[in-house]
Amino acid sequence: MPRTLTETERENFLAEPRVGVLSIADTGDRPPLTVPVWYAYTPGGELSFFTGTQGRTARKTRLLEAAGKFSFCVQQPEFPYKYVTVECTVTGADRAPAPEPVREIISRYLPAEAAEAFAKGETDEPTGTFVLFTARPERWLSSDFAE
Repeated sequence: MPRTLTETERENFLAEPRVGVLSIADTGDRPPLTVPVWYAYTPGGELSFFTGTQGRTARKTRLLEAAGKFSFCVQQPEFPYKYVTVECTVTGADRAPAPEPVREIISRYLPAEAAEAFAKGETDEPTGTFVLFTARPERWLSSDFAE
């Protein structure tokens, strides 16, 4: 029988460099948007991630700005299975982020040199290609199948 993680366990698990799955309600006739994202989180703090704009406003960005809230899930896909899902409220959307917070996220997933180049190249664009979102975790769900 799986058990619920403690507050410390769930926050530490979310803080690990995993690919997160973001889910946002759609206000139209389409189902919720669910996409993988790179992110950063420090226990007790806010969740941050970026969306690409590709020279336009991406659906993900539009939906996040309209809804102001989303669900976010990370998991351990091999046995013993474990997951943390958190419901969040958007607290910020920076359309011209500095390289450092973007690099902080990217460096969790890429080697330092590649992360530096990626963050600098994307944040140096005159129109900006990223929107850096920050969000406050409010409701947690978790499960650990180790026992």
